[in-house]
Amino acid sequence: MTERDRLAPRLARLGARSRALAALRGFFAARDFVEVETPLRVRAPALEVHLAAMTAGPGAWLITSPEYQMKRLLAGGMERIYQVCKCFRADEHGRHHADEFTMVEWYRAPAALDQIAADTEALVAEVARAVRGEPVVEIEGRRIDVGRPWRRLTVAEIMAEHAGVTVRGDEPAEELAAAVAAAGIDVGTATHWDDVFFTAFVERVDPALARMDEPVLLTDWPVRLGALARRSPANPAVVERFEAYVGGIELANAFGELTDPVEQRTRFEADLASRAARGLATPPIDERLVAALAEGLPPCAGIALGVDRLVMLVTGARDIRDVLTFAADEL
Repeated sequence: MTERDRLAPRLARLGARSRALAALRGFFAARDFVEVETPLRVRAPALEVHLAAMTAGPGAWLITSPEYQMKRLLAGGMERIYQVCKCFRADEHGRHHADEFTMVEWYRAPAALDQIAADTEALVAEVARAVRGEPVVEIEGRRIDVGRPWRRLTVAEIMAEHAGVTVRGDEPAEELAAAVAAAGIDVGTATHWDDVFFTAFVERVDPALARMDEPVLLTDWPVRLGALARRSPANPAVVERFEAYVGGIELANAFGELTDPVEQRTRFEADLASRAARGLATPPIDERLVAALAEGLPPCAGIALGVDRLVMLVTGARDIRDVLTFAADEL
C-alpha cells in the first residue's frame, strides 16, 4: 500500500485533529493556564497494578502519565498548568487503546474537584464546536449533547443498578467476590479485590455506560482504587475521583489530589506489595514526589484526558487508529 492510499481515509480526521488541538490550547490560554513540558523518560514510573510502564534503558521508564512531575511543579508554586504529551503503556491494544497515545493533563491549585469537572464539560463542548460546529457528538448514529451539564453517578449507584452488586469500598475481597457471584457474574480465578470489582464492572457497567445517551461523570471511587486521590471527607471508604464517559468511551480520569506524604507513601508501598504478589515489575517509589508532598502541596485537583479518544468522539471514528498519523503496525 502506498502512503497516499494509507492516508487517504484519514485525511479529514487528521485535519479535525489539528483543529481540536488548536481549540484545546485556546481553551487553556483563555483561562490563564501555563503550558508546561516534563520529561517522557523517568526513573520512577506510576505504580498502580493496572499500569504497565515501558522500560527505556537501565533504571528508566517511559511515562504512563506526567502526573508525578506536574505535582512537583504545583509544590514549587505553579497554580494552573497543563501539558499535551505522549504517554506510553505496555499491552494496551484495542479500538480505544494504543500503547503510545496523546494525553492532555491539567491541574488547578488551590482548587476542588468540582472545578476540574466544570473544565472537562466546557473543554469537550468547545472542541466539539471547533470540529463540528455544535456541542454534539455522534456515536453509531446516536447524537449526544456534550454542551449541557453532565450526569453525575457514584460507583456504588451504578454498580447496584446495573451489576446488582453492593460495593462499599472497604469490604474484604472474599465478601465482594461472593456478592459478585450472587449477582450471576463469573469471577473466574480472580482473587484480588480490584480484579473482582472490574470483572463485574466490565461485564455489566461498561455496556450500560455505552447505552447512555448523555455524558456521565462517574464519581466516588472505592479507596482501593484511589491511587493518588484523597479520601472523601464524607466517606473515607471512597476517594475524590471521577471518570468521564461519553457513549461508553472512557475519556478522562480526575482526582482531588492526595497531599499527605505519609498516606501517599503507604499507598505506594501497598501498590508495590500487590505488584510483587502478582509477579509484576516493582519499580522504585518516586522519592522526589514524596519529598515535594512533604514540602507542601496546596489543595489541588487534576485530570488526564485522552486526546486521541476525544478526537474519536468529535469525528465519529470507531477505532483509535483512524485518528493517528501512524498506528503501531504501520511503523
